[in-house]
Amino acid sequence: MPPIMKNLLAVIAGLVVGSVVNMAIISVGSIVIPPPTGVDMSDMDKFAENIKLLEPANFIAPWLAHALGTLVGAFAAAKVAASHKMKLALGIGVFFLLGGIMMVSMVGGPVWFAALDLIGAYLPMGFLGGMLGGAKKPQPA
Repeated sequence: MPPIMKNLLAVIAGLVVGSVVNMAIISVGSIVIPPPTGVDMSDMDKFAENIKLLEPANFIAPWLAHALGTLVGAFAAAKVAASHKMKLALGIGVFFLLGGIMMVSMVGGPVWFAALDLIGAYLPMGFLGGMLGGAKKPQPA
């Protein structure tokens, strides 16, 4: 298989695997730590209105979903890639970061969670996933 095709497959695999992990953790998270009474997590409009009712514990699953989804997706991309493993892993991190930025802008939420999520869940986990997936640490120019 040509390297460019293998790298394209790596990106697709990273996005799919990362998204599946993300959604699995989100689905299980609301069962493990249920939202307060009256908060509907399935309706985005009601959820955005009631997000102020959530307790800090309710933000554990979303953060883990974002961080672990990115980590596993970046790992998968680095493992499958023929070349540019770290660039592709970080690309997965950037893709999920853009999704996180969109979520914060649509739903809002506490500033502490938005900062923790956007700073700690995407690019650091993309880098770590790349390293665990066999990418070499980038060398300064």
